[in-house]
Amino acid sequence: MIELKNVSFSYSQGQKENGLYDINVTIQRGEVVLLCGESGCGKTTLTRLINGLIPNYYEGSLAGEVRINGRPVNKLPLYETAKMVGSVFQNPRSQFFNVDTTSELAFGCENRGLPEEEIRERIGEAVSDFKMEGLMGRSIFQLSGGEKQKIACASVSTTHPDIFVLDEPSSNLDTASIEELRRLMGLWKSKGKTIIIAEHRLYFMRELVDRVLYMKNGKIEKEFHSEQIKAMNLAKLSTMGLRPLFLEGLKRDPKTIPLKPEDLWLSDFVFSYKHKSSAIRIDSLTAPKGSIVAVIGHNGAGKSTFARCLCGLEKNCTGTLSFGDVTYKGRERLKRCCMVMQDVNHQLFTESVLDEILLSMDEGDPAKAESILNSLDLLPLKDLHPMSLSGGQKQRVAIASAIASEKEIILFDEPTSGLDLRHMREVAHNLEQLQQMGKTLFVISHDLELILASCTHVLHFEKGSVIDNYPLNDKGEKKLLSFFIRNHQEQANHYDVQCI
Repeated sequence: MIELKNVSFSYSQGQKENGLYDINVTIQRGEVVLLCGESGCGKTTLTRLINGLIPNYYEGSLAGEVRINGRPVNKLPLYETAKMVGSVFQNPRSQFFNVDTTSELAFGCENRGLPEEEIRERIGEAVSDFKMEGLMGRSIFQLSGGEKQKIACASVSTTHPDIFVLDEPSSNLDTASIEELRRLMGLWKSKGKTIIIAEHRLYFMRELVDRVLYMKNGKIEKEFHSEQIKAMNLAKLSTMGLRPLFLEGLKRDPKTIPLKPEDLWLSDFVFSYKHKSSAIRIDSLTAPKGSIVAVIGHNGAGKSTFARCLCGLEKNCTGTLSFGDVTYKGRERLKRCCMVMQDVNHQLFTESVLDEILLSMDEGDPAKAESILNSLDLLPLKDLHPMSLSGGQKQRVAIASAIASEKEIILFDEPTSGLDLRHMREVAHNLEQLQQMGKTLFVISHDLELILASCTHVLHFEKGSVIDNYPLNDKGEKKLLSFFIRNHQEQANHYDVQCI
């Protein structure tokens, strides 16, 4: 049993947005509890109290009691709490200790001194449960964001904790992988495990959760049982800033698609990782200049690699990008393109949010930088250190930097990863503003809502190649919905059959 009594916490840097105030909640053994609410409402901070990262890693002022099975978490060393609680973070890379996948799955068990035979059995069990045989023995650095998330979940599963704490575990997963996560959570629940999950995507959780804690401004604003949350319509959820419970019924926002747009031409794009077959092979591809192009496909399909190749970050990638009669090779593309990475921690460099935006400008303009920050709901955070922000806030800082760069082509790799409904809509609005400025945008995303809200065209990748390229008109909308909903339903039906 998990008990939080009169708990308040503020970080030592004084970041009030992520603090907690007067939290009182009890979570019973075997319960699945969903933490939801807008970015920065305190969900992640609450998970850190349960897994012991507060106060052992994150310093601050803590009042009240946090107990697991009667034991005070704040007085236990982390290794003791880790025996009871397994954690999956929003950024899986932050919890890796090895460079290959198999060793990562073994790491937690080895730390506990388990016999080699038992470790191998646990790894085999996790690999089978997660259906990830193809990910074993691979370099961590060559995995997609979604594949890394699966490794993080599996590595925690091998340690057999009684409590699982997950912070935005679906943020980088495709629909098929999200349903695999749902299946695994169902398996954990059937074994009597306690699950606390902070999430913005609600649709895959609706049949699993026992209780929902809706958080706002560092407090538990409301509490719902599963049937209450499932009874809420889209309008009610929207007023609370929550994502929908169903993918079915979502519609695109109609966009004007130019009848004869000028095209960008990509030709002879080929790239391979060392000692591997081709990761990207594109003989010829056109994309309308001035459009917002969604790049979709399963995890590991080559979407992020394509983005890195397009903007010239992969030195060994052959290929050219053409605008009319002008052709750009790798280094030349670096001057024309800007990329918002999936892991934005790689591109935050300065001491304040405002300085981060000014750094992206050819000529620093504080007034313009503040205007960009205000459009993304970041202006109150302008003097804070970027690394002190929540995952969703960091993501928006990186997007603001891309807007400030004024490059012709901007690539976004999962720009709404970890974002709530309101901030997802703000990102969609900013994408539209960039399009109106004449920018060409490529948006790698598993977020169906974002694509429907902002994109005008779709590139569908599988196995490093483009298998479809279409405008997001009425016909394209049906094709897009079919891809997302079909995968969701197929995986859900497979899960349901297994549970019978």
